[in-house]
Amino acid sequence: MTALDRDHSAARLLTASARHTLDPALEVDWAAPVDPDGWAVPPERVSLFGTSLWDDLDDDARRTLARHEAASLLSVGLWFEVLLMQMLVRHAYDLDLRRPHAQYALTEVGDETRHSVMFARAVDALGCPDYRPHGRLHRLGGIYGHLGAGASMFASVLVAEEATDRLQRESMHDERVLPLMRSVARVHVVEEARHVRFAREELARLVPTLSTAQLEKERWLTALVGTEVVNSLWQARLYRSVGISGRVGRAAALANPHHRATKRFMLEKVMAFLDEVGMVGGTSRRVWSRALG
Repeated sequence: MTALDRDHSAARLLTASARHTLDPALEVDWAAPVDPDGWAVPPERVSLFGTSLWDDLDDDARRTLARHEAASLLSVGLWFEVLLMQMLVRHAYDLDLRRPHAQYALTEVGDETRHSVMFARAVDALGCPDYRPHGRLHRLGGIYGHLGAGASMFASVLVAEEATDRLQRESMHDERVLPLMRSVARVHVVEEARHVRFAREELARLVPTLSTAQLEKERWLTALVGTEVVNSLWQARLYRSVGISGRVGRAAALANPHHRATKRFMLEKVMAFLDEVGMVGGTSRRVWSRALG
């Protein structure tokens, strides 16, 4: 993709943003009470679904666990979006801001700001704690936000965004899911479609410019960041909401074939694209294989 092609594509994305940007403050009914009998995610997507721990929970506890898993997904999502905003601003810092490509990067920052606030409000509406990563992963995330760039940045963004997008596309059409969560999913899905296209096109442009050694490094970094982000979506401490220790709940989830299938479902499309453009191979393929089971 030439610089002219890149700007032409970005100009179309800017037009789409002007026409289809959604305001979560208006699109989501924040005043509506959250139905305690509703699901925050489809029950089949809860990490313990199909396990003996799940069988031991009554219906109220299962719905509670689903709410806390949704809160964990949203919390980690907004944590990564804050990192993405840092990286996009640094990406634009070195660009000619008169060009549509640079302007779209800044437009995406505006979208992500609204999404982060929307996710935070949704977690609060669910009555759940902030499940953003802390400790080592939080510190490493801060470093990555300052240093992440190039092909691995766009690839990691795709992994995080497309993985959650698949779950949200499923949830937004499931009438068992709370209206709050369906509205949040709809806003995010509509706007993430533009972000995914921007990242995919930039990644396809960057990969052919890399040397063999650079490509191997970018593949490995993508696999490392991507698998850490996906596995962190279900924070161990969320299981305490139903009286299960974090260690026991996380071990059961990681061993659960249903949960492993959910992760494969979430990553199916993005992994096919990364493979197609050459961002999966060598040692990175083994990292992905171990993570996905």
